Amino acid sequence: MTQTTLPFLKGHGTENDFVIVPDPDNAVELPASAVAKLCDRRAGIGGDGVLHVVRSAAHPEAAHLADEAEWFMDYRNSDGSVAEMCGNGVRVFARYLQYAGHVEPGDLAVATRGGVKRVHLDKGGDVTVSMGRAALPEGEVTVSVGPRSWPARNVNMGNPHAVAFVESLDDAGNLLTAPLSSPASAYPTGVNVEFVVDRGPRHVAMRVHERGSGETRSCGTGACAVAVAAIRRDGADPAATGEPATYTVDLPGGTLVITEHPDGQIDMTGPAVIVAAGEFDAAWLTETAFC
Repeated sequence: MTQTTLPFLKGHGTENDFVIVPDPDNAVELPASAVAKLCDRRAGIGGDGVLHVVRSAAHPEAAHLADEAEWFMDYRNSDGSVAEMCGNGVRVFARYLQYAGHVEPGDLAVATRGGVKRVHLDKGGDVTVSMGRAALPEGEVTVSVGPRSWPARNVNMGNPHAVAFVESLDDAGNLLTAPLSSPASAYPTGVNVEFVVDRGPRHVAMRVHERGSGETRSCGTGACAVAVAAIRRDGADPAATGEPATYTVDLPGGTLVITEHPDGQIDMTGPAVIVAAGEFDAAWLTETAFC
């Protein structure tokens, strides 16, 4: 029997907000136009992206990970484009699994296009995600807003980032359009751009333009990329010092704590909240696919 309504939830991590679509059997089609409609803040539910919750074994992109992680985070940007990873999204995804009774507080694994992420769920508190290791591609990168340009650090957290240290967060402009980055060859699939200022010892603040979404209130992989860039700038590389480096990263939507360990593994800790649950008309979703 065809479903007339489909369930959804709404959640956020440091105000990076998501529409959650539970779909264990991967039965719901989500073309880009449908995702964009769901994320529309006037005509839809509203969000920075969609967390499509699917069992790994049921999704062709994640079936090979099913032995490691039961659940796959099929993440989409608000414009409908597919993304490799979303750090805040993983925390909210894990909180949903707990909310729905699929997992208990403690340790679990979540499959993503950026690999399997290890998550620790506190009871009603923060969520810690092991984000893996950062890649630091060689070559100079520049980001520009209007006539101004800054050198940037190329950091890949399973998705690409350009991290620029600036004098003021106002230097980022309105971030309604993507800052320019060069050379184009550094980011063939687009890039998330972070603008960063210092707040104190091992304490920074940032704004971010996420590819496919525009400026968002928070970006988990971006906060990790910023911490990695700051650690290198400050000469605190844990691989060299033998000591973990922990940075506090302030974002417009809240604060994340990022730790890089001597083996290169990066932990991100922050809140994740489910704020609403409901249903939407399945016919409306089908219509959006052809609008």
